[in-house]
Amino acid sequence: MMKRLVSMALIAAFVACSAAAAFGATSVKVAGDARIWGNSWTRINYTGWNARGTTTGDPLTIWERYRLRTDFIANGNLKFRAGIRVNNRAWGNDTFTVDNPSVAIDVYQAYLQFKCPGSDVEFTIGLQDVDLPVSAPGLLNSSPVFGGTRAAAALVTIPGGAGLKLTGGFIRFLDTNKDFDTTTTQVADEFDGYLMTLPIPLDGFLATPWAMLGVTGRNANYAVPVGNTPRSTNQSLATNLFPAASLAPGATFRNAQNLYWWAGASVALTSADPFKFYADLIYGQGNAGDRKANRRGGLFLDVAAEYTNLLYFTPQAAFWYSTGEDGSTTNGSERMPSVVGSWGPSTSFLFDSSQAFGEGSMGLNPMGSAGFALSLNAISFLQSMIHRLTFAYAWGTNSPRALRNANLLTGVGTYAQMGRDLTANEHVMGLNFDTRYDLYGNLALIAETGWAHGQFQQSVWGHRFVNQARNGDAWKVAFGLQYTF
Repeated sequence: MMKRLVSMALIAAFVACSAAAAFGATSVKVAGDARIWGNSWTRINYTGWNARGTTTGDPLTIWERYRLRTDFIANGNLKFRAGIRVNNRAWGNDTFTVDNPSVAIDVYQAYLQFKCPGSDVEFTIGLQDVDLPVSAPGLLNSSPVFGGTRAAAALVTIPGGAGLKLTGGFIRFLDTNKDFDTTTTQVADEFDGYLMTLPIPLDGFLATPWAMLGVTGRNANYAVPVGNTPRSTNQSLATNLFPAASLAPGATFRNAQNLYWWAGASVALTSADPFKFYADLIYGQGNAGDRKANRRGGLFLDVAAEYTNLLYFTPQAAFWYSTGEDGSTTNGSERMPSVVGSWGPSTSFLFDSSQAFGEGSMGLNPMGSAGFALSLNAISFLQSMIHRLTFAYAWGTNSPRALRNANLLTGVGTYAQMGRDLTANEHVMGLNFDTRYDLYGNLALIAETGWAHGQFQQSVWGHRFVNQARNGDAWKVAFGLQYTF
């Protein structure tokens, strides 16, 4: 079956290229990325177990991923992007088994992009990469609300004078039942979003106010794993959006649909170059018109700085703060809701924030935590080799009672997880040293190493988890190749 699908894909690509060559109407550009690496973990999740302590992490897993992006370009005003992938599959499993492999090729990009005739107004419609603004993508990676991923969306970008560019549109995050509901009565099984961003560029200064509305249907399936480390962090749309009481057995929403909203601003100050300063401020709220236990709302902020005029490295620093849970679960959640976040300072090993290799972080939740990170980035003493050294320290802003109640309502490791969600009496720290060596212009040898230590509260997580974490620290070594073409 696998060979048949690959053959069909090659035939389709050949036909498309032949047609383009024959008619000269469409040019085809192909690009891609392939990565093969091994992850060696000691005490993943600080315990060596999964989120609920029911399975043991393997000491070594070999992974492979593949991306192929093809652009069909009619002209500068019209193109279609098709992207397929094999996503983070382990050797000996799924696609890479010795016999009868399962098919793991899926579409991860499929969008049409065109400009309105006679104008520079641009439409991008289909499955595409979508990121809400963040002040410093190179330092803070991506938005803590929605970033580092893709969605089915219809977006329009309207350019204006003085470099202004308004982007707005519609996102369908979920449609659980597709075109037919499970009964003859309509049910609210969709989760939709509406966003707007407006970058305001000035000389040495960029401010980007933005907003997003979400409409959540109570019958949609929110138990969808999200993030790049779902196997270890047990993170889902449900844990990101709702309070613990909403996920307790028998819990219901009063309203068929509820409104979520986020508003924020990103600021980058580069006029003092080589000193550069960044900041983000976001507030989000959801389910305000539903039962009190189902409501969630909170604040997130970060500030960061870097100095870019040193010869051998770039020093970076960042601080973040997020509101945390108070002592009650009956009044909802005081953490800011999110959809799929990919925020993390200087690619810290503590956060899922675009490490070169998947399944490579401790999965710390920036919501309900505060902390700082210090980094020496882009360290280079030898040609074609760069390093990054990052230290991060985080503490919780959540009431121990709230996380203890969440565990009682849903089970330990279901809604809240030790090491991912921190109480005000807990802290974690992590150090990672990463190296990239370019063997060729498009082939890199990459090594990622990380160490993490945590102090956890036994009255919240139980002696079994906490004692296991006290027996040693978490270590990770990832080593592999990345080929871009």
